[in-house]
Amino acid sequence: MSSVIESIETLLVDLPTIRPHKLSMTTMACQTMVIVRMRHSDGIEGLGEGTTIGGLAYGPESPESIKTNIDTYLAPLLVGQPSGNVNVLRALLNRHARGNMIAKSALETALLDAQGKRLGLRVAELLGGACQTHLPVLWTLASGDTAKDIDEALLRLEQRRHGDFKLKIGANPVRQDVRHVAAIKEALGDRASVRVDVNQAWDESTAVYGIQALQDAGIELIEQAIPAREHAGLIRLADRFNVPMLADEAVQDARDGLDLARGGFSGAFALKIAKSGGVHGVLELAHVAQAAGIGLYGGTLLEGTIGTAASLHAWATLPEMAWGTEMFGPLLLKDDIVVEPLAYREFGVELPKGPGLGITLDEDKLAHYSRKG
Repeated sequence: MSSVIESIETLLVDLPTIRPHKLSMTTMACQTMVIVRMRHSDGIEGLGEGTTIGGLAYGPESPESIKTNIDTYLAPLLVGQPSGNVNVLRALLNRHARGNMIAKSALETALLDAQGKRLGLRVAELLGGACQTHLPVLWTLASGDTAKDIDEALLRLEQRRHGDFKLKIGANPVRQDVRHVAAIKEALGDRASVRVDVNQAWDESTAVYGIQALQDAGIELIEQAIPAREHAGLIRLADRFNVPMLADEAVQDARDGLDLARGGFSGAFALKIAKSGGVHGVLELAHVAQAAGIGLYGGTLLEGTIGTAASLHAWATLPEMAWGTEMFGPLLLKDDIVVEPLAYREFGVELPKGPGLGITLDEDKLAHYSRKG
């Protein structure tokens, strides 16, 4: 008899960050993860994670809503179902629940983790195999202080931890942000590339000024300068400047990717399993980008180790990611809830080797950081 899903438990886990992390819409000093523990009748447990940024500051799902909607609506759809057919269970969730992409991603991750453990295969192998097992990882400089950011970047280079850097801007007046970014790029010179993420903070006219100044300063990539739904404006900016545009919030799934490609967008797409409802959805988007000649970038919602590992297994199956990845989420946290952290070295991170995600929970740490009540 095939295994069935017996129970799904969700936990809110609060982990402090190593420093305040400043974005255009919020400043983080703590990251809250929704950890999914999916138990199956054959004794296997699958792990998943749903994480967002700043409560409701980033998007329509909060940690609390992710937990509530899994507990109340999504878990009852899955409990009692056969464990192994992930495609059927994805279709079931999508048929009965709209949106809730982060919650669906957490559940799909747990299903894939369990199936990998069941078959003795890594998630990347379930997806067809890894083209690469060491993935480059950039670091985001987001203290908001120019001198601190420069020191942080130089230290990361010296440690051979990160060789490329991204700056979160948009919370300050555009001229102030440009001065901040230009000073950091000048200090780093040719030793590292510098990109920026505006997190939708500018209107198009402000973006025209800001992007020109950033291009002149030697910045290599501009992420989501204007609001997500302004596809036409994003295409105009991509056409106007030599520095490539990176679409993030504007491209959630394969349909968004197709719309931008058909509109003539050139540049890159930021892939995030949380945006696309899981690993399979994000790879559908990646394949649209590949067909259209659009570059790929492995993005994060600052997930912890479980969510980061799930993303890495997806990115590993892609033959090329022109803009690398930003899978540094666990490094932003003061502590972890896993037995063995991810191995970051030589400007990147190793793909975990064990079956499934290759991740084991530290039960004591999980209990310590889990939100009570």
